[in-house]
Amino acid sequence: MAHDRLPEIKATAIVADDHQLLRDGIKQILQSVDGISIVAEAQDGLEAISLVRRHKPGLLTLDMAMPYAQGLEIYEEVRRWSPDTCIVVFTGLTSLGLLSELVTAGVDGLFAKRGDPDKLRESIPVILSGGKVIAPEIVAILEEGTPASSLTARERQILSLVATGLSNKEIASRLGVSLKTVDNHRTNLMRKLDVHSVAELLSYALREGLLEGSDQL
Repeated sequence: MAHDRLPEIKATAIVADDHQLLRDGIKQILQSVDGISIVAEAQDGLEAISLVRRHKPGLLTLDMAMPYAQGLEIYEEVRRWSPDTCIVVFTGLTSLGLLSELVTAGVDGLFAKRGDPDKLRESIPVILSGGKVIAPEIVAILEEGTPASSLTARERQILSLVATGLSNKEIASRLGVSLKTVDNHRTNLMRKLDVHSVAELLSYALREGLLEGSDQL
């Protein structure tokens, strides 16, 4: 493998997770990689951002769901304050939309919390040498699902409004469009998502995080 000849690494690291057991597990993995020095750990999103600003580490391992600030928000702030920091995201979530956003944003590593720890150990030198690694179980989710990005902005908006319980007539009134337009959008999005009821729409919207901010679309 090409990775066998990766140069020796030397990097500082910050571990961010709101669960002590998971932080300890990740720290143990990182400490088994030659050249990694852990300089701090964070138990919430704001602390993670503050520590990155202070230390500007070579590596940040990041839990997607933490108090006060969450994955994508932390990712953007880290890129702002320390653009050379490699960001490795861990998640227990399987939202196709969220995972797709992380990949699109350019995350350096993306791993499932229940994944193989040896995969992370092997991937750290690759990531710190400029590579990007997505764990196989994450790749499988990305390849198998129907991306939320296949929906238009208007379909996303109508999906969110339908899932909150509004009728087609109420949606048409709120958006200032005809009832026929809403009917057409609703038919198209249900066909794209292969769902057949409001209950299934609600389940999809919750899974993909599409219920917040619908009025801003």
